[in-house]
Amino acid sequence: MGFFRNFVFLLVLYLLPGSNTSLVQLNGNGFEDIIIAIDPGVPEDETLIEQIKDMVTTASTYLFEATEKRLFFKNVSILIPDNWKKNPQYKRPKHESYKHADVLVAPPIHRGRDEPYTKQFTACEEKGEYIHFSPDFVLGKKQNEYGPRGRRFVHEWAHLRWGVFDEYNDNEPYYSAKSKKIEATRCSTGITGINRVYKCQGNSCAIKRCRIDSKTKLFEKDCRFFPDKEQTEKTSIMFTPSIDSVVKFCNEKTHNREAPSIQNKMCNARSTWEVISNSEDLKNTTPMVVQPPPPVFSLLRISDRIVCLVLDKSGSMGNYNRLNRMNQAAKHFLLQITGNGSWVGMVHFDSTANIKSKLIQITSSNEKNQLLNSLPTVASGGTSICAGIESAFQVIREIHPQIDGSEIVLLTDGEDSSARNCVDKVKQSGAIIHFIALGPSADEAVIQMSNITGGSHFFSSDQAQNNGLIDAFGALASGNTDITQQPLQLESKGLMLNNNPWMNGTVIIDSTVGKDTFFLVTWVGESPMISLWDPNGTPTGSFTVDRVSKMAYLSIPGTAKVGVWTYSLRTNANPETLTLTVNSRAANSSVPPIILNAKMNKDTNSFPSPIIVYAEILQGYTPILGANVTAFIESNSGKTEVLELLDNGAGADTFKNDGVYSRYFISYSENGRYSLKVRAHGGANTATQNLRNPLNRAAYIPGWVVDGEIEVNPPSPEIDEDTQTNLESFIRTVSGGAFVVSNVSTFPLPDLYPPSQITDLEATPTGDVISLTWTAPGDDFDVGKVQQYIIRISGSILDLRDNFEDALQVNSTDLSPKEANSKEIFTFKPGNISEENATHIFIAIQSVDKSNLTSKVSNIVQVALFIPQADPDESDPNPPPNENHPNSRVSITFLVLIVVGSVVIVLVILSITICVSKKKNSSRPRTQF
Repeated sequence: MGFFRNFVFLLVLYLLPGSNTSLVQLNGNGFEDIIIAIDPGVPEDETLIEQIKDMVTTASTYLFEATEKRLFFKNVSILIPDNWKKNPQYKRPKHESYKHADVLVAPPIHRGRDEPYTKQFTACEEKGEYIHFSPDFVLGKKQNEYGPRGRRFVHEWAHLRWGVFDEYNDNEPYYSAKSKKIEATRCSTGITGINRVYKCQGNSCAIKRCRIDSKTKLFEKDCRFFPDKEQTEKTSIMFTPSIDSVVKFCNEKTHNREAPSIQNKMCNARSTWEVISNSEDLKNTTPMVVQPPPPVFSLLRISDRIVCLVLDKSGSMGNYNRLNRMNQAAKHFLLQITGNGSWVGMVHFDSTANIKSKLIQITSSNEKNQLLNSLPTVASGGTSICAGIESAFQVIREIHPQIDGSEIVLLTDGEDSSARNCVDKVKQSGAIIHFIALGPSADEAVIQMSNITGGSHFFSSDQAQNNGLIDAFGALASGNTDITQQPLQLESKGLMLNNNPWMNGTVIIDSTVGKDTFFLVTWVGESPMISLWDPNGTPTGSFTVDRVSKMAYLSIPGTAKVGVWTYSLRTNANPETLTLTVNSRAANSSVPPIILNAKMNKDTNSFPSPIIVYAEILQGYTPILGANVTAFIESNSGKTEVLELLDNGAGADTFKNDGVYSRYFISYSENGRYSLKVRAHGGANTATQNLRNPLNRAAYIPGWVVDGEIEVNPPSPEIDEDTQTNLESFIRTVSGGAFVVSNVSTFPLPDLYPPSQITDLEATPTGDVISLTWTAPGDDFDVGKVQQYIIRISGSILDLRDNFEDALQVNSTDLSPKEANSKEIFTFKPGNISEENATHIFIAIQSVDKSNLTSKVSNIVQVALFIPQADPDESDPNPPPNENHPNSRVSITFLVLIVVGSVVIVLVILSITICVSKKKNSSRPRTQF
C-alpha cells in the first residue's frame, strides 16, 4: 500500500507542467545549483544523505577526467522532505523545489527494478527531464548489476545535460557487422566478452551457447553479451561505465557507427563526444591545470508554503472585463488550489501599492473568506510592478524574516518601463515569481523575473471563453505537498453563445479521482440556469452563486460517484460567454491518479523554427496509451490553433508508446505570447496501461567473464512488457504555460518546411520479397502529404548512411503517398547488391514535398540474405573447444583422434556390409520389368 502511495506523491511532485526547468548553471568549469531531491516516500535515513554526497563527490572526479579536465560538480543542494525530522543543519530552500529537481531519489518504478534511468523524450542535444535513482542504488546495494554509483551518475548526467543516448539497444542487441560477423551492439568494439543464453527455472540455472535465429540471421532473443571483467578499452561511458578501464566517451575515432545503438539512431551516427563537444558547456570552457575542489553540499528541508498575490488594479484592468476575470480566477485559486496550512497574503498595485492582507495561515473557510473579501473592486491609476513586488516582500518579512522559498503570484496587463529596475533585487531575494500576463501588452521584463527565480509564466488573452486566467491560477498548486492536497483539473471549456442559449456537455469522473470535486461556472452578462446530474441521473444540490463576481460553484461532498456527469447551462443574456471548470483530487491515497502534464520544447522561439508540443499521461509511472490528446494554442490576439498530439514514434514524437504525445507547431499567426492548453480523453477499452521499463535506463549487466568463467549477477525480476490493461474512461485538462515568438513575417513566404524524417521504418522479408512499413510524413513536417518517396538499398550501412544519393534506388513509381500519420506499406524485390558477400540488405527512405524540399534520410533497417559468420563457440551447439571459454577443456588433439577413429570404424562396418550383400545377391533370381 505504501509503495503505491509513493508513486502517487512522486508523480505529482515531478510530472506537472514544465518539468524540464533545471536551475543548473555552469560557473567557470563547475556546475552549480544542482538539485537532488529525496522523495517523501523514502523512509528517513541520514545515511542516505551521506551516500548521496559520496556518490556526487566520486562522480565529480570521474566527470572531470571524462571531459578532458574541463567540467566538475561545484555545489549541490539536497532537498529533504518535510516528513523527515527537523535538523539545525537543514535550511529553508530558496528557488529549489521538487519541480526543479535534476535528480530524484525515489522508490523504483517496479518493485525490485532498481535500474537508474533518465527521463528523456526530446531530440538529440536537447536536455532531459530528470535522473531517477532508487534508494538501494544510492546505498550501494546494486553495484554489481549497474556499476559504481559515481560512474553511473556521470552516464545519466550525459543524458540529462547534453542529450546523448545509450550506446546499446535492448531491442536490437546484435547486428551484422561489415566484417561479416555478428557483433553485440556496443561502443567501442574494443569491449570484449562472450555471448551466452542464461536461463533459470526455479532454483536451477543453466548457461548455453547462443543459436542463430533463422529469421533475423542474428543471435536468438535470449542471447546476452557478458563482458570480460578485465578490459583495457577506455570507451565508452555511454555503453557501460561499470568496466574499470572505461573512462571516456566514444569519440570520432573510436565510435562504432555500424551498431544499431540508440545514440546512432537519434544523433545521426555521431559519437557521444562529438555531441557533447558541440554543447555550450564544452565550447565555453578550457582544460584546467589543477584538480577541482570537491563539491559543496547544502541540506534544504521543505517548509510551509508562503504565497503572496500581487494583483494589478490599474486603469487598463477596467477594459475587456479584466478586473472581474482576475477576481474570478483568484477566487478559484483561494477556494480550491491553495491547501490547508499554506500562508497567503495579498497586495494591490497601480502606480503605488497597498497591502490588503497580511499573511494568513489557511486552516478553514474563515481565512479563505477573509482573503476573498480583500480582492480589488475598482480599476484606476498607472502601473508600478516594482512597488507591488516590494510590498509583497514586506508582507512576507512580517512573518518570515527570510523570504527564501516564498512565492509571489504577479498578475498584470500593462507595460512598466521601470520594472527592469527591480530584477536584480528579485534575483537576490530568494523569492519565486510566477508571472501571469493578461492581454497583449503585459510587460516583458517580468518574464525575466520568473525565469531567473524558477517561477512559471502564463498568458491569457482577452477571449474569456478560452478560460486562460482560471487555467493559469489552477496550474499554481504547490509542487511540494502530498497528493491529497493536489487538485487535478478534469475539465476546462467555454463558449461564446449568440442566439443559442444552451451550453450542454458531460464530465467524466474516473475511479482514481473524486475527492473534493469542484464545479465552477462563470459568465459575463447575467447568471445562467445551471443543472447538474450525477451518473445515476440524480440532480445535485444548488450552486453557490456570486452575482458580483459573476460565478457559481459547487463542491461535491465526500467522493464523487464514478461515471459520466451531465451539465446543462442556459443563458439569460444574448450574447453571452460561459465557462466551466472542474477540479478533483485523488480518491484513494493508495491508488495513483491519472495525471496529464504538458510543455513546449522551448519558451522563446524565432520564426520559422518549429515548436514541439509535448503532453504526457501516466498513472503512477505507467504510461497511458491510446488516449485522444489535443493541444489548444492561443496567440496574443486570442486566435486558437487546435493540434492533435500523437504517441506514434513518428515526426516530432521520439519514442512510440511511451505515454508522451507530441507534435510540431508551425502555424504562427503573429509575434508575441502564445499559451498552451492540453486536453486528454481516454475512452473505455481504448486507453491502456503499458507495463514496460523506462527508456534510457541503465543496461542490466547479467554477469561478468572472469578467468574464462561466467560469474552471473542475480537475475532481475521478470516483467511482461507486452502486458496491457484496459482503462476506464477519463478526461484531464492542463495548462502548459506560455512561450514567446518573434520575427513572424506578415508577407507571403515560400515553402519553408520540408517533410519530417521517417523514424519508424520497418522491413519484413517473405521469400524473395521485402515488405516495408512506416508512418507517412507530411508536406510540412507532419502536416499534409508528400509528393514522393525515394527508397534506396545497399549492402553496407555506412555507405547507405554516408552516400545515400549513390545507393541503388528501388522503383517506387507505383507508390502513391498518403496523408501524414497514415500507415504506408510498400513491397518490392531487391535488385543486385554490388558489395560482395553481403549478408544483409540495408534500406532507407527519403521524402520529397511539392516544392522539392527533402527530408532527412530515415532510420536504416536491415534484412538478412543468409547467415553471417559467427564465432564457432557462439552458434554451434557442439562447438570445437576453446580454452578461453568455460566448459571447453577438451584438447584439440584428443578431438582429432576421436574423429579419425570414428571414420575408421565406419569404413570397416561399410566394407563388411558390402561383402555380405554381394553374397546374398549371387543366390537371388533376377527380376525384370
